[in-house]
Amino acid sequence: MIVVAQRVLRACVRVETAAGTWDEVGSVERGLLVLLGVSVSDGEDEAAWIARKLAQLRVFPDEEGRLNRAVLEVGGGVLLVSQFTLLGDCRRGNRPSFVRAAPPEQAEPLVESVVRRLRGDHGVPVATGRFRTEMRVELINDGPVTIVIESPDRTLE
Repeated sequence: MIVVAQRVLRACVRVETAAGTWDEVGSVERGLLVLLGVSVSDGEDEAAWIARKLAQLRVFPDEEGRLNRAVLEVGGGVLLVSQFTLLGDCRRGNRPSFVRAAPPEQAEPLVESVVRRLRGDHGVPVATGRFRTEMRVELINDGPVTIVIESPDRTLE
């Protein structure tokens, strides 16, 4: 799994309706906007690892201004949006290859697992986008602080 986590003052995600308007389906005030990509080699171990890492990620300042606090410590939440394009490989040519991206049937349950674990195991409030839809994400980046996280490749162990 690969994650782009951005510290935000506010973020929301909108999906297109049948009428052509864009309805907000998830939002967070202070917290993290998390873009999550699932690879073909990912499973429940990676979902648990990513959820734990996000819950414990210390990217919020303490009283001395050091990045020393996690999202729950500052009363924040997570807006999690699935994004298969994070697995795009552009090393050859100009059109990204998505062969490493998990198909929707594999990715959706793993995205849901990360959400469930963040909420249940770690007590983090989580809002989400909507899987398999066109989405528009708006954010007010805080800092800016942006971290890229990749779960360990279990196939190398």
